[in-house]
Amino acid sequence: MHQRVEADSVAEAYLGLLAARGIDYFFGNGGTDFAPIVEAYAKRMAREEMLPRPIAIPHETVAVAMAHGYTMVTGRPQVVMVHTLPGTANALNGIINAARTNVPMLFSAGRTPITEDGALPGARDGSIHWAQESFDQASMVREWVKWDYELRSGADLEGVVDRALAITASEPQGPVYLTLPREVLAQPIDDFSFSDQPRMPSHGETSPSPALIAQAAEALAAAKNPILLTRAAGRDPGAVQPLVDLAELLGMAVFDAGALYVNFPQDHPLYMGTDAQPHLPDADLVVALEADVPWLPSVTAPADGAAMISIGQDPRYSRYPVRGFRVDIALAGSPRLILEALARAIIAMGLDPAAARDRRATWAALSKKRRDDLEQQALAVRDRRPIAKPWFTRCLAEHLDDDTILLNELGVDLAQTTFTKPGQFYGVAVSGGLGWGVGAALGAKLAAPEKTVVCCVGDGSYIFGSATAGHMVSMAQDLPVLTIVWNNGIWGAVQNATRRLAPEGWAVQTGNFAVTALSQAMNYEMVCQAAGGYGERVEDPAVVPAAIERGLHAVRVEKRQALLNVVGAGR
Repeated sequence: MHQRVEADSVAEAYLGLLAARGIDYFFGNGGTDFAPIVEAYAKRMAREEMLPRPIAIPHETVAVAMAHGYTMVTGRPQVVMVHTLPGTANALNGIINAARTNVPMLFSAGRTPITEDGALPGARDGSIHWAQESFDQASMVREWVKWDYELRSGADLEGVVDRALAITASEPQGPVYLTLPREVLAQPIDDFSFSDQPRMPSHGETSPSPALIAQAAEALAAAKNPILLTRAAGRDPGAVQPLVDLAELLGMAVFDAGALYVNFPQDHPLYMGTDAQPHLPDADLVVALEADVPWLPSVTAPADGAAMISIGQDPRYSRYPVRGFRVDIALAGSPRLILEALARAIIAMGLDPAAARDRRATWAALSKKRRDDLEQQALAVRDRRPIAKPWFTRCLAEHLDDDTILLNELGVDLAQTTFTKPGQFYGVAVSGGLGWGVGAALGAKLAAPEKTVVCCVGDGSYIFGSATAGHMVSMAQDLPVLTIVWNNGIWGAVQNATRRLAPEGWAVQTGNFAVTALSQAMNYEMVCQAAGGYGERVEDPAVVPAAIERGLHAVRVEKRQALLNVVGAGR
């Protein structure tokens, strides 16, 4: 069966095809190359053809992050379009982050018009159209996308779009890049029809061979002290319960290695937090589940005789140029299916129930002690000035319920939080750069308007996130988000890296860390106020609980955005 779109141009046919393929939003940061898109939208809206809904975003960093955040919550990739060469350059950090966190996205950009003489609609008609052209625009992003192409004719539209969407959604997921020359978008078209179903689907879930599953199951069943480390198992919410089942079956501790999702209920007796380093030398089997950096080899590592099992869609991380973690058994495929298969195989072959029970009891006691120690650490610094991050986070955690989503980009101490269900927390690997949190929180709110969305960022993350653009979008699209800026006035990662490199060096001895100082005097709350939001500077640790309540009241009751500028300790 075929559908027909009444279209006058390729741009209009493109929007109609995106709507039919389930694209909800078109996140746009426009330029002169957008003229055919703008005209096509005017016609579609006059006819009340509203999808994909266009959202004007004043900066590319926010546009890419919004699509990223929306897809993390819904699992559905969206479309971003930016302005030719400069728009692609501005968006690149966000594309790298999406690539390294396996977030699918149809990232697109206009292309400077190709023709000079004006014979074709959309040809060059501005002075920038010569200097703004590059020999190979896609070369900027090629290493960070799964596929790139330039649409050369409207005749290929359906096949190109369907291929792009199939590739981005196939595992391991990641962004794709499509360039759209203005002459092609403006190309007249008399009629456009397309198949009801995409020409090619994304490939479905996969699982390793039964022989590999059996080999891994035997190793797990025989292990005396197995542990598991994960970073992104929760990208598929359906994988969380199978992970719980396998951990309980084996009495196996679970650690987060820089979590991007809720991977495991953090109130579970087998959850051991984020620091696996002290336990690695004693483990005789280590499972790395969707964990690109399960431990830091320069700090500590498992014993030489310990068995290594790696599980994930790409357990060898083939797109990382250097990654030398030893792997004895690699299980490539859908984590949910692999975890379920391992549990079934272990039950079938038998397991020493007493040993598993003893391990569960030992880890449960350590887990309780860990939680008690963390609470005492937070209480011990409750009066410290500048405000201590453990105390602030402990106060915030009391307000994080099932109807709240927290996004973190270096803004809170995750050790002080307790997330129990998938969808309560999202993070990012800042492989490309800072600036994800502000836009991602808006995307999450767009995806889950009934939820309270809290965005926790460092002051550097807030600056890189083009926050002015984010607050404008929040106001224009009615997306009330509580943004919390951890204002410590330094590039903390740079200072800490210097301390690790030279722990007794000149910088540490003199306290002079060049090019790392910001200013805590900056009134970030006033940026939010300029967009009609509630803003408050928080310097007194005693008022932290009340300030959090005021910020949440603004977004939950007043239905407007809010920002807390928390003046915190530097490290």
